[in-house]
Amino acid sequence: MTKKYLIETFGCQMNFHDSERMAGLLEQAGYEATEESQEADLVVLNTCSVRERAEDKLYSRLGELRVKAAEVGRRPVLAVTGCVAQQEGPALRKRSRDIDVIVGTQSLKMLPMLVERAEKKGSGAFFGPASAKKAPDPFYIDINPHEDVSFPLGLTRRGDPVKAYVTIVEGCNDFCAFCVVPYTRGHERMRPVAEIVAEVREAADSGRKEIQLLGQIVNHYQAPDDAACDFAELLERVSRVPGVERIRFASPHPRHVGPRLIEAVRDIPQVCKHLHLPVQSGSSSILKAMRRRYTRDSYLDLVRRVREAVPDIALSTDMIVGFPGETGPDFAETLSLVEAVRFHSMFSFKYSSRPNTLAEKRLPDDVSESTKSERLSILQGLQKRIQIELHEAAVGRSFEVLVDATSRKRRWELSGRTTGNTVVNFPLPAPATEPAEWVGRTVQVTITEAGPNSLRGQAGSHAD
Repeated sequence: MTKKYLIETFGCQMNFHDSERMAGLLEQAGYEATEESQEADLVVLNTCSVRERAEDKLYSRLGELRVKAAEVGRRPVLAVTGCVAQQEGPALRKRSRDIDVIVGTQSLKMLPMLVERAEKKGSGAFFGPASAKKAPDPFYIDINPHEDVSFPLGLTRRGDPVKAYVTIVEGCNDFCAFCVVPYTRGHERMRPVAEIVAEVREAADSGRKEIQLLGQIVNHYQAPDDAACDFAELLERVSRVPGVERIRFASPHPRHVGPRLIEAVRDIPQVCKHLHLPVQSGSSSILKAMRRRYTRDSYLDLVRRVREAVPDIALSTDMIVGFPGETGPDFAETLSLVEAVRFHSMFSFKYSSRPNTLAEKRLPDDVSESTKSERLSILQGLQKRIQIELHEAAVGRSFEVLVDATSRKRRWELSGRTTGNTVVNFPLPAPATEPAEWVGRTVQVTITEAGPNSLRGQAGSHAD
């Protein structure tokens, strides 16, 4: 009987793509996917440690799996992967004896082999004391750093029918004070451009219309196999792959956005007119404490230069409130920056101390939780107002929308995104057709209604 696996993913786009890679490896090893933990022979929890309470969420999920396993009288092999696995390593096992395999962020290719070893050692008894026999105790771990950032072409099991994630940079050398990534993903390593383009071609040949290039600082890319290929040149080469209609990338660092990248966003038709520029704070003193290496004024100058070159570009950002030392005036500068830039969308968070980071080691977490919550609420209220205003300004305009999903709530409704990354929902253009037939098509949509997080419209003609 074919063994079944379930992967549950927490965190960012890179984690999602890592799960796609692990799925491909497991299917090559003879597994097939399931969405039910109770019928799975292997459950992989792919974790994220960027935000607070990541470990608590992991252990809570382990407890839920234990209960479900007891209900059916069998347990799967349990593997923990991702950033929490890399960060905590054997300490995870001390808190939970349920874990059979721990695989770090740089050792994904080892997963099938380590799972096989755990299976041979007898994993599969009940969780905990419910078992009549003492459960065997296999435990395998690989959190070693590996220089190799290659991945076998064609093995990735892509979970999205329209877009394909392609990693171009692993790790980070910047060591921003709040960020755990250098400690969980390792130092910065670039994939060869030839390997990247080959993966893009494979994804496009499989019908994926949109390519999303991933890296901790994606725009710091410099090809190790071609000195002439920086990130702007990589965008040009990806755009020449037949079948690629849209190119997105995440996440760039503002200090690496130079004239060549701005020109590439302006001039390459496939590159989406959307730029994610994580600012983190509007206060220069807080930015210095964060080790971001730019100031409020230099960030605003970058925004000016980007908008002069690409007037219709949509800008998004990340923001942290309550960073150590943040005063009321510092927070007021964050609000005034948001008013000045008018971001199309924002990911905003309360600061939380992350293990091993420079802030955790050197800076007291001196902003109260109640103050953090109040500031976050004010910031999110401001951003909501700005988004509504920007969306209302889109009513009556027409946009090309790449359809990426059918509605779960409305049988005859489609959903997609503009080149600016705004979600647009609209009725099926031709009711006699099946909604699924439209996924992957580009449709001209005229906006009729605006909400805080998305738009509604009416489809006109095909754009593809």
